Amino acid sequence: MSRIETLFVGGVETVGHPHAVNKLDQQWMTAAYKKAMPIPVFLTKSGLEGDDVGDKKHHGGPEKALFAYSVIHYDKWAEEYPDAEFKAGTNGENVSVTDMDETTVCIGDIYRVGEALVQVSQPRRPCWKPGRRVKWIDFGQRIQDTGRTGWYFRVLEEGRIQQGDVFELVERPCETWTIAKMNDVLYHHTDHPQLMRQLMDNDYTPPSWKEELSQLLEGEAVDHTPRLYGPNI
Repeated sequence: MSRIETLFVGGVETVGHPHAVNKLDQQWMTAAYKKAMPIPVFLTKSGLEGDDVGDKKHHGGPEKALFAYSVIHYDKWAEEYPDAEFKAGTNGENVSVTDMDETTVCIGDIYRVGEALVQVSQPRRPCWKPGRRVKWIDFGQRIQDTGRTGWYFRVLEEGRIQQGDVFELVERPCETWTIAKMNDVLYHHTDHPQLMRQLMDNDYTPPSWKEELSQLLEGEAVDHTPRLYGPNI
C-alpha cells in the first residue's frame, strides 16, 4: 500500500566552503537538507508550511508544491556510488514514499493523502544540486538517465498530511503516460517522433515539456548540461 514513509520540511541555508578549490565543495544555497517531521504538517497550494526552496525560478510554486521520491531508489544509488551516503531525503524530497514509483504513477493521477487531495503535475527534472550534495558530479545526469527522477504534485485541496498517510488513488485520467514513460520519451526516444508528438499533444503534459518536445521535433538541439552540471564544472 503506497504511503508516506517520511515527511520532510526545511528552509534555505548556505552550505559548503567559500574558499574551496574543488567546485563540489564550494559554497551554495539550498533547502534540500530537510528535517524529518514526526507530526502532521499543513499542505497548502504552495507547499508544506515551513518548507522552502533555494531556487524559486526553477523550483517550488503551485505546480511543484510537493516533491515525492520513492525510497526504493536509494539502495540502487548506494550500489552505483558507494562513496556517498544515500538515505531517504537525500534528493531533497518532501515525501519519501513506499510502494509507488515512476512506473506505477501516471501524470494527472489524483490521490487522497491525509486531509489533502493532490494531483501528479510533472516529473522532476534533476539539476546540479543533488550532485554537489553527495559529491558525485554525474549524479544529476544519472538521475535523468535512469528515470529515477521522482515527481511533483499540485494541491487540489489543502489539508494536513503526516508520516504513514496512505495514497488513495481517486482518479487516473491519463493511464497511458506513466512518469517512467514520459522520462523515457523525452530523454531516450527522440528518434520516435510519433511518441514525442503524442506526449506533446497530451493535455496533462506540462508546458515546459511541450516546449522542449516542440524544439526537438523541429530539429533543434537541446543542451541539458547547464541544468545537470551547472557550476559543478
